[in-house]
Amino acid sequence: MIIAVDFDGTIVEHRYPEIGREIPFAVETLKKLIEDRHQLILWSVREGRLLDEAVEWCRQRGLEFYAVNKDFPEEDTEKNRHYSRKLKADLFIDDRNLGGLPDWGTIYRMIREKKSMAQLLQEEWEEEQPVMPKKKKWWQR
Repeated sequence: MIIAVDFDGTIVEHRYPEIGREIPFAVETLKKLIEDRHQLILWSVREGRLLDEAVEWCRQRGLEFYAVNKDFPEEDTEKNRHYSRKLKADLFIDDRNLGGLPDWGTIYRMIREKKSMAQLLQEEWEEEQPVMPKKKKWWQR
């Protein structure tokens, strides 16, 4: 699966143009997704030096993206006059998501188990429900 991942507010806390602190388990989870053979694209509003700093921050933590702000590493955005910043990804992980950014453990479960947030919440709710003993019929005393 091709997964586009935002940087500010998703991998690190919002401190733009500075780099904020890592959001707990973000890098660890992204490395696990790469290990699971997903292709990750860093998809950020950052450009130039600020983007280079974000990519280097990730590299220092052992996180290498398949591509950065483009669909594939060889894509030449300078020469391609029909270039669009809209990525062709299967999934986008972004803190601006409707409903906000779930914790990284939940994100990993959603991707690995191919389940929506609603499905995971339903399962958790069902697990929390007490098991009620069956009522005996009047003739089963």
